[in-house]
Amino acid sequence: MFLVLISTFLLLILFFHDQYYYRYIPIIKQVILHIHLFFCTFFYSPIYKRSPDMTKSPMTKSEQLLRIDDHDFTMRPAFGGPPIPVGVDVQVESLDTISEVDMDFTMTLYLRHYWKDERLSFQSTNNQSMTFDSRLVKKIWVPDMFFVHSKRSFIHDTTTDNVMLRVYPDGNVLYSLRVTVTAMCNMDLSRFPLDTQTCSLEIESYAYTDDDLMLYWKKGNESLNTDDRISLSQFLIQKFHTTTKLAFYSSTGWYNRLYIHFTLRRHIFFFLLQTYFPATLMVMLSWVSFWIDRRAVPARVPLGITTVLTMSTIITGVNASMPRVSYIKAVDIYLWVSFVFVFLSVIEYAAVNYLSTVQERKERKLRERLPCTCGIGDPDEMMIDPQITGYGSMDINTTGNYGMPENGGRQERILAQVSLNDPQMTRQVKPSRGYVNIWIDTHAIDKYSRVVFPGAYILFNIIYWSIYS
Repeated sequence: MFLVLISTFLLLILFFHDQYYYRYIPIIKQVILHIHLFFCTFFYSPIYKRSPDMTKSPMTKSEQLLRIDDHDFTMRPAFGGPPIPVGVDVQVESLDTISEVDMDFTMTLYLRHYWKDERLSFQSTNNQSMTFDSRLVKKIWVPDMFFVHSKRSFIHDTTTDNVMLRVYPDGNVLYSLRVTVTAMCNMDLSRFPLDTQTCSLEIESYAYTDDDLMLYWKKGNESLNTDDRISLSQFLIQKFHTTTKLAFYSSTGWYNRLYIHFTLRRHIFFFLLQTYFPATLMVMLSWVSFWIDRRAVPARVPLGITTVLTMSTIITGVNASMPRVSYIKAVDIYLWVSFVFVFLSVIEYAAVNYLSTVQERKERKLRERLPCTCGIGDPDEMMIDPQITGYGSMDINTTGNYGMPENGGRQERILAQVSLNDPQMTRQVKPSRGYVNIWIDTHAIDKYSRVVFPGAYILFNIIYWSIYS
């Protein structure tokens, strides 16, 4: 710019100079004119004019104080020296969901890192720290943490990125961010729903091995804090604790890994109301058929079928909300044993009905083989009169012990007993004595079932709850 002004000034002098130098003026004027055009073209032409670097944003005062441009922050602090220690602490804000079907959990937490980077040290008269947001995080070195076995994770960005960076005059750095992560949890459901699950959230550096970066819990177990308001609908949170281990990868080496363990015990009351009580009531309802007359087929058969179908619906509903594991769960044992009891109650009536049919067939054959009893009077009077029947009062009680069939069965029994006391009839109906010996009281099956079924089911419940509680 200064040269352009000088050349312009010389041209003005030459235009107004006296006539003595007239013959030299054209040559000098041409030289000065060319020089003037050259400098004007160089400084003012858009071709030669230098444009400022628009990719380089102006530095803020804080960045100038931290000397961001004076260091290469793509390298870790103290590169080439011992591993840099990075302390970690976690504030668990919430446990959002625990999914048995997907075998995972979702957690929201505040993840904080502590380390020292002398490249960020600065002069301060009052020893106060400086706090920055996510814009400075992108310009300096920060630990490259990730969650092992995580399925989804994100940093909250409402209303701005939930990231905080605090730098102290001596170079100590606090880096905090709010994260929601969904991670895998391998659950053992063999005792479901009377189970206790332990899940873990694992934190590790992605690129730096233990030779470059040493992760540790800043205050041991006290580094893990939880919100007192954390609660889950299905689980009781028993405890949180932390551990540290080394993880080995065959391709890259050893890495420090931090673990957050939390133990959950499932609330049983929901499953008592939705699964165990309905199943127990269905089993008890199936026992009602033992008190219903065996000849009431329209009452006993639908009752048994209804309880069987209801148990099938309960089993299907429970398994629909569970993962398809290859082992038997505690709830499966209870439901299938209950299903077996309901099914056996139906089989019990089938046995009673079959034996009753066999008995009636035998009695029908016996009546066909008996002689005509047309001249016999009232069977009740014959049974009472010892001269006709040959039985005393004790004989009447004895016959009653065999059990009297309903309706016409009692009269048929009396006729059979009368024929046995006549010598002539005894010779003619010799097999009748065998009939008295092999007669089966079909009501005894129902009587025994009224005791055996409830007793066996109560015993099963005692064993079941003593094992799984």
